[in-house]
Amino acid sequence: MPLPPPTGPLVTRDTLAGQLRELGVRSGEILLVHSSLSSLGWVCGGPVAVVQGLLDALGPDGTLVVPTQTGDLSDPAVWSNPPVPEEWWDTIRATMPAYDPLVTPSRGVGVIPETVRTWPGALRSAHPQTSFAAIGPRARDVLDGHAPDCRLGERSPLARLEDLHARVLLLGAGYDTCTSFHLAEYRVPTPLVKVGRPGPDGWEVVTEVSITSDRFDELGHDFERDTGVVVRGRTGAADTRLFPVTAAVAYAERWLPLHRSREEEAPLTARETPGHPGRASRTP
Repeated sequence: MPLPPPTGPLVTRDTLAGQLRELGVRSGEILLVHSSLSSLGWVCGGPVAVVQGLLDALGPDGTLVVPTQTGDLSDPAVWSNPPVPEEWWDTIRATMPAYDPLVTPSRGVGVIPETVRTWPGALRSAHPQTSFAAIGPRARDVLDGHAPDCRLGERSPLARLEDLHARVLLLGAGYDTCTSFHLAEYRVPTPLVKVGRPGPDGWEVVTEVSITSDRFDELGHDFERDTGVVVRGRTGAADTRLFPVTAAVAYAERWLPLHRSREEEAPLTARETPGHPGRASRTP
């Protein structure tokens, strides 16, 4: 039985770039994009056209940044969606390939970031679980110095994006994907946790800040309501939001201590990646 025709709207590189400019994306700025291709409608050219449209809106002096996380490079003991048999754990730890920024694919962040990661001239940061990729003249300024024991804190691209007055674009994605909120977790009292992963010399365990995206949707709702800095619009069929990294981090620093319970702040290893910060899951 034939499939029904798509409902649209039809989205092209040019229409996407034009709608982003109408939203307020500026030529020459640095933009951290969280995205959902399926939310946009029927995109002629798929993720390649989306990346082209983003680069068109940013212009030759602009810089596009995306998360290229690899949360599956983690301890199989905390995988839960689905879990793997305990008798496999030691073998997985002994044989899992270490992170290589040139070849390790992103996971759990969508096809648009993976397209950016493989784009000619793209750079990628060094953290083996929470890397970012970027295209543009400020890419190295954003990505250099991503410390291996600092997933999303002061020695990560998020802090550089804050310093450089970058903005966040939620392109059909919700606040639960907003990595900028995680930077605030490093600035408020937050438990530490042991994180296992493959390293260049074998399996390693590092101490990290415990991160979770639990309640980020609620945090984002309050941020949008209380600050008035979020510009909302439509790109294709997608709800789209644009706002400064600095404003998001500052608001989250105030919000998190007031709204997270002690249970939510508990240093549960199961809250750590893979898949996405805060989700102990592994999908096939």
